[in-house]
Amino acid sequence: MRHLILEEPFSRPAKWSPMLAWFALAVTVMAVLLIRFGRIDYQSGFVALGTGLAIAVVAVGMSLVAFVRIWQEGRRGLGSAIKGLVIASLVLAYPAWLGFRAVTLPPINDIATDTDDPPSFSRSRVALDARGGRVPPDVPPEAREAQREAYVQIAPLTLDLPPDEAFELVQKAAANLGWQIIETVPPGGRMGAGRLEAIDRTLILRLPDDVTVRIRPRADGTRIDIRSASRMGTHDLGTNAQRIRAFLEEASNLALAVN
Repeated sequence: MRHLILEEPFSRPAKWSPMLAWFALAVTVMAVLLIRFGRIDYQSGFVALGTGLAIAVVAVGMSLVAFVRIWQEGRRGLGSAIKGLVIASLVLAYPAWLGFRAVTLPPINDIATDTDDPPSFSRSRVALDARGGRVPPDVPPEAREAQREAYVQIAPLTLDLPPDEAFELVQKAAANLGWQIIETVPPGGRMGAGRLEAIDRTLILRLPDDVTVRIRPRADGTRIDIRSASRMGTHDLGTNAQRIRAFLEEASNLALAVN
């Protein structure tokens, strides 16, 4: 006499979770690549990126529902549910980190080492053409106050070097960091101050941000101030402060090598 072995049914959410997670990963990677290499306009690219992240959230939800049903009803599919959760979590990990930074950092997108007299961006034809005609707007006092509270370590750099040597050092630091230098004005002349205008891009999406560096002669050397402003969004997630820290560290290391 034959005995029938009845298997518990496979959880449907567990089946869908990894499929949605893989699809979310594919959409997200494609959107990132299209934005990074300029194959799509930013608005459409961010819509596609948001769609991929939303699908990943649904995949996580499917995994959680599957866990509940497997626990309560003894259905099969635990491995599939775990796979979907892991893949979706990988898709959401970096955006979750950015979300944490958005909550813990002030919503500002323009940082300067001199909050009382921040360096101004050049309005020359060369600089405007490179920035697509854009000039970062003046920052209101409350935003500068928020910067002072959040980024107390952002301060001017004073070098025991003459202005012309400091100017060369600034250019070298910008080049070492991979900035696109669009205009340089050596110190001297009527105003005495020199400047460097540049464009830097974010690490993953390669979004353009604008940077200006001011070189001012002092009795004891040269003072260097830097301002970095995001072109998109009202919250830079700490990107501009990181860029300024990297520049100040690079310039300081180059100055130590000179001395």
